[in-house]
Amino acid sequence: MAKYRKLGRTSSQRKALLRNQVTNLLYHGKIVTTEARAKEIRKFAEKLIALAVKEKDNFEEVTVTAKVPRKDADGKRVKEVVDGKKVTVYDEVEKTIKKDQPSRLHARRQMLKILYPITEVPKEAAGKKRNTKKVDLPAKLFDDIAPKYTDRNGGYTRIIKIGQRKGDGAMEVLIELV
Repeated sequence: MAKYRKLGRTSSQRKALLRNQVTNLLYHGKIVTTEARAKEIRKFAEKLIALAVKEKDNFEEVTVTAKVPRKDADGKRVKEVVDGKKVTVYDEVEKTIKKDQPSRLHARRQMLKILYPITEVPKEAAGKKRNTKKVDLPAKLFDDIAPKYTDRNGGYTRIIKIGQRKGDGAMEVLIELV
């Protein structure tokens, strides 16, 4: 018996497809795909969520001082002239950050091996690079998704059959986080 479905693709194409769909499942919460793909996606998603649940509280909060550039009313950096050169003015700010323990850092890196980076684009700036922001998906897993499943032992996803696809008759399903 095979350990995984080949999905009619080469290994690199299959890995890319599954990584993409797992990333979208965890970002959006649900996706529509074929039944065979959903059963493969489930394996990856369950492992990532289990890893997040295990390591969700494994960090310490540390206070650090950071140099932040001072900005004017328009959001531009404030500059002053020193020795004939324009130099940006910096303010020192106290920040509290989460410092991962070694096992949580390892879990974060294991997640990043599977998940693709996501860039969020606002609707009014569609097609432009301005106002885009990168989404930290491992942080979303640790902070938003994992707390929901702390008292649950597996079974984090649900597959609901929708019906056959019109083009090729493949069984379409909705896979979602429970």
